[in-house]
Amino acid sequence: MRELSQEELRSCCASTTWMDAVAARQPYADLAALVEAGEAAVAALDWADIVEALGAHPRIGERALAERTADGGRAEAWSRAEQSGAAGASPAVLDAITRGNAVYEERFGHVYLVRAAGRSAEEMLGLLLARLGNDDETEREIVRAELGEIVRLRLEKAVTGG
Repeated sequence: MRELSQEELRSCCASTTWMDAVAARQPYADLAALVEAGEAAVAALDWADIVEALGAHPRIGERALAERTADGGRAEAWSRAEQSGAAGASPAVLDAITRGNAVYEERFGHVYLVRAAGRSAEEMLGLLLARLGNDDETEREIVRAELGEIVRLRLEKAVTGG
């Protein structure tokens, strides 16, 4: 399997620590080995590294900004596709997500991260509202798990050209 560039890795996860860990083990025998390494690297991140990665993720319902991702727009396009479930949502649901994002950020100090791929706007809103009741430790565990799911999907896209 070919090696992924720093730009391709950044599209998958914007944590410098994560990118370095995954790059250091290249080349990988196959996609499964790459995904396993990516998941292990997410599991090993400290909270500051996760916050760095969160900086590249737009709010649910908000368009990604290419300058945030610094990867030529790949992560922006993936984020837009991943959030396509929010595209057909009613104005009331989108407004509720916008308000929920603000409350979440005030409560936890970072963007609400959820694997949006395959989820409707209503489902993402329900998860957002439910997560507002979490304590900080529980929420950090959920954020790490959601980041891991996003990384897995994006590694697959990076390799397959998706």
